Amino acid sequence: MAVPLRVACLGAGYFSQFHYDAWSRIPQVKLVGAADLNLAAAAATGLAAFDDLDEMIARTRPDILDIILPPAGHAAAIRTAMAAGIRTIICQKPFCRDHAEASQIAAEAQQAGVTVVIHENFRFMPWYRAIKTLIDAGEIGTVLQATFRLRPGDGQGARAYLDRQPYFQSMPQFLIHETGVHWVDTFRYLFGDPVAVYADLRRVNPVLAGEDAGFVLFDHPGGVRALFDGNRLLDHAADNQRRTMGEALIEGTAGTLALFGDGSVSLRAFGAQASRPVSPPDTWNGFGGDCVHALQAHVVSGLIHGTPIENNCQDYLTVIRVRDAIYRSAETGTKMRI
Repeated sequence: MAVPLRVACLGAGYFSQFHYDAWSRIPQVKLVGAADLNLAAAAATGLAAFDDLDEMIARTRPDILDIILPPAGHAAAIRTAMAAGIRTIICQKPFCRDHAEASQIAAEAQQAGVTVVIHENFRFMPWYRAIKTLIDAGEIGTVLQATFRLRPGDGQGARAYLDRQPYFQSMPQFLIHETGVHWVDTFRYLFGDPVAVYADLRRVNPVLAGEDAGFVLFDHPGGVRALFDGNRLLDHAADNQRRTMGEALIEGTAGTLALFGDGSVSLRAFGAQASRPVSPPDTWNGFGGDCVHALQAHVVSGLIHGTPIENNCQDYLTVIRVRDAIYRSAETGTKMRI
């Protein structure tokens, strides 16, 4: 594919800032347009601004469309892009409104030969890439258990989320649908697709419509058990609560990996008392160890060099199925097979 790749973005809300910044730092890319129903917000990106997707596509002729919208807008935008001949689309998570809609879009994309990549960026955080490398190298032996404690400390009081993402307060499903889904995908990246889940979810802050705390136990292949322990009201030791959003332990027969709030990873060998650093603290001042850039650069590399691209929409349907099983488990109080 000829470079630079032309990229147009649909959406200019809060999180889009990280997309635009990351694209601007990829040498093989040229940003050609921004579209949003709020034309002033699109214009604030400094790019050619549009309030109509069809017009932006016609005038900018992008190679990649980056969709940075809430789920309700995904299906229509993807269909518009495919009809216009765009062959590569990146779409924010959560993907579409439900599994049925996501499955239909995935089928249409596959039939049209269009690559739709879901912008699930947590697996691209540098600490999880380092942990994956260490696990695959056998540094902690056979993995048996893992725990992630979500503790962003941003969910207390009547004004929780209003200054940044106010729609969080009205989401009927919150902790898992909006946030925990990141670890559904990260756990499957590290340990393989789960075969069963058990969930106990609750709402702690009464101003929210959805749940903001709970436990989810995952059964992974090979006997690995992973626990997502989430509570958005509580914090963890970090100068930036949104860097890792919590802490993790990955425990194996030969040692334990620990992820800390500064993004560093340490390894304690089995039987030892002291740990040694195996991945340094994060120095990126923006979001999540620059994982947005890592994901976008990964897609660009795939298009230019033919390297495999992770998180295509067909594969991501597994994440949606697991998410839905988590909510069914919480409703019924039973373990759900995937």
